[in-house]
Amino acid sequence: MRVGIIGARGAGKRTVFEALTRLFGPGGHSGESRIGTVNVPDARLDVLSALYKPRKTTPAQIQYFLPAVRGQESDRDQDEGMYAQVRDCDALIAVILNFRGEGSDEGTIEDRCRKLDEDMMFADLVTVEKRLERIELDRQRGRRFDAQEWEALKACSESLERQVPIRRLPELASSPHLRSYSLLSAKPLLTLINNPDDAPETAASPETAASPEAAASGEAAAGERRAVIRGRLEHELAQMPPEEAALYFDEYGIAESATRRVIRESYELVGLISFFTVGPDEVRAWTIRRGTCAVDAAGEIHSDIQRGFIRAEVVAYDDLIAAGSHQEARKRGRVRLERKTYPVQDGDIINVAFNV
Repeated sequence: MRVGIIGARGAGKRTVFEALTRLFGPGGHSGESRIGTVNVPDARLDVLSALYKPRKTTPAQIQYFLPAVRGQESDRDQDEGMYAQVRDCDALIAVILNFRGEGSDEGTIEDRCRKLDEDMMFADLVTVEKRLERIELDRQRGRRFDAQEWEALKACSESLERQVPIRRLPELASSPHLRSYSLLSAKPLLTLINNPDDAPETAASPETAASPEAAASGEAAAGERRAVIRGRLEHELAQMPPEEAALYFDEYGIAESATRRVIRESYELVGLISFFTVGPDEVRAWTIRRGTCAVDAAGEIHSDIQRGFIRAEVVAYDDLIAAGSHQEARKRGRVRLERKTYPVQDGDIINVAFNV
């Protein structure tokens, strides 16, 4: 999964990207896009590794993409270039600066969030209206057109004209007839409030009046989440040795690195979950979308396993840990045999029987 990082000029996009990925570059903007792959923090994987003591442990991963920005471009050109580069991303992180700086426009946090959303919706509306005009011309000339695509685009147009992002209409956002358009406002969005170093860890607005919803991280609407980060502080902590960083955690009263929370939020934003395979060779977390059936989950491991799927032996993570071993979980009746259509649950530990 790839997550694009967007935001106004000077909002702290590069700072956040480097804090998340620990890929530290030279100061300023290089004019080149950057990609970093990070492990998804999951305490369950650590526990399973301690239990099975494998030769290798493989966590789930996520990619962060920082679009190229050229300093000599106008704000409008920068925005258009930024949006063009993130259209193939699965989700977006919008960095909103919450202290005086180059990227802090006038108004509240909500004003800044709204402006960014409006810019994305305008870009989408241009795309949708152009396609509708083409379809209308085809219709007038008696040419064939996809009626379902036309209906989906009309629904998008109506929503965007009402200033409602497509992501807030989940059925429309997931329509296969819109997939090729990569609409920005249809992508899941994590709004990341970038606070100053001395702000309380969960405060969304130390210097502007923001709504209570802006102050809390978590789900705001369909396909939307909020989180808070002290970007410059996290950037500094990411460059320190773990022992030194721990001292700063104590000094600032940080229970957990905000970057770890942001990575987990990014992962969950798209509806992703993890299942595990375990053994002496490897303990591994596999990434699937929520609701994926067992046979398709098997395909993530190997296409041959999917093709020759017979059944899946499944035990829930909590049941395995409570039993202390797979053998004891089986004695307690917690190990189940599931067929192809079983919807895999987050934390399932799966062993697939197959024949090819």
